[in-house]
Amino acid sequence: MSSAIELINPKAESVRRGQALQVNTTGAMGLANVVKGNLGPRGTLKMLVDGAGQIKMTKDGKVLLSEMQIQNPTAAMIARTAVAQDDQVGDGTTSVVLLVGELLKQADRYISEGVHPTVIAEGFDLAKKDALEFLETYKRPTDLDRETLVSVAYTSLSTKLHQKLAKKLAPDIVDSVLTIRPPPPPADAVGEDAIRAPIDLHMVEIMKMQHRSDLDTKLIKGLVLDHGARHPDMPKRVENAFILILNVSLEYEKTEVNSSFYYSSTEQREKLVESERKFTDAKVKKIIELKNLVCDQSTDSKTPPKSFVVINQKGIDPMSLDSLAKAGIIALRRAKRRNMERLQLLCGGVAQNSVDNLEESVLGWAGLVYEHVLGEEKYTFVENVKEPKSVTLLVKGPNAHTIGQINDALRDGLRSIKNTLEDNCLVPGAVKRQMLHSCSVIAVNLLSTDEILRAGRSSLKPDGQQ
Repeated sequence: MSSAIELINPKAESVRRGQALQVNTTGAMGLANVVKGNLGPRGTLKMLVDGAGQIKMTKDGKVLLSEMQIQNPTAAMIARTAVAQDDQVGDGTTSVVLLVGELLKQADRYISEGVHPTVIAEGFDLAKKDALEFLETYKRPTDLDRETLVSVAYTSLSTKLHQKLAKKLAPDIVDSVLTIRPPPPPADAVGEDAIRAPIDLHMVEIMKMQHRSDLDTKLIKGLVLDHGARHPDMPKRVENAFILILNVSLEYEKTEVNSSFYYSSTEQREKLVESERKFTDAKVKKIIELKNLVCDQSTDSKTPPKSFVVINQKGIDPMSLDSLAKAGIIALRRAKRRNMERLQLLCGGVAQNSVDNLEESVLGWAGLVYEHVLGEEKYTFVENVKEPKSVTLLVKGPNAHTIGQINDALRDGLRSIKNTLEDNCLVPGAVKRQMLHSCSVIAVNLLSTDEILRAGRSSLKPDGQQ
């Protein structure tokens, strides 16, 4: 008997009852067989080749599931759910797929003996509740000292990187998260003020540099910018530097509306160019005056001479760069917006949208600012700050494959430390509540599926979408 949906849409393909359940079970088990070789420290790599011939080798479950071209609808749903869990928790993607596959494999045995899928689904819900209750009694509240946190980070990294590199990166990951962790609330705080602010992992910048070997990857308690000064006469290395963070255009600007300027003689044109130049030069002059004010103050013989660095989110034209270089100022232009916030947390100071009220109180400070040139690429390092609230993990490797592998592993390691600090407890065996919940929900939904439809979705989309 054909499905009723075929009367509505003759092009629809329908799989019902036993066949639908078999498709779900086969899809889940097939996906589990694909990823099971990735699990654990002895897991193997998978090579992904896209349509353009680009090759990516990985053993990270999230990368594998998100970049595989999965045609089976059941396997695609499991993959999307597992990747969504990884976005929230940071790990456990491969384990979720394996548990779902095993649950459905065992369910298939009971269904073949005549047990109804709804009964098995109810059993999964009961088992999930019991497992979560057991975890509540099994978890161990503990003093999370640095040694314990390093062990947690190593557990996460060792499944994705070789042992030597995992041991080297685990302390760096712990130190980076502890550095950006907000301070505890005051003892007399009440209500919302007594809740400790969550850890913002966006304050950990991961900068990639194709250079040397993977063991040169390191933590920098500072910021690495992926560009350098734009004038050859600017200093390449300064110490005891004041940092001015700007969002001011130091170049000719185009009007926001369509407009034109007409002149009838070369004298009028020269006046127009001169007035534009004066407007920009006045802003540069105020920056130089501030530099002279703060850097001419006397220092003792043990303190290096004061220097000045300008980091601007907008552009700086060549003539302005030349004026700043003559004043001994390092100037970086078109800094990324995300780095402007990090700079304030790192060096102190306040970002300025105007040069009209510049004073010493708006400046940040860094003990060392220097430029590193690698081939045609330039990098600027801002280090030795007083109280860093943002850090940089500088990922190095001989090729793009190694760098990508380290980047994926660092992401999981950072998440594991963040979750440990916020939960303030450990579970031996690395089991997560979210992982058990995801497995149960996916398995119950697949067992409850009575019909699978292809091309049977409505063509009437809201708001006239096509």
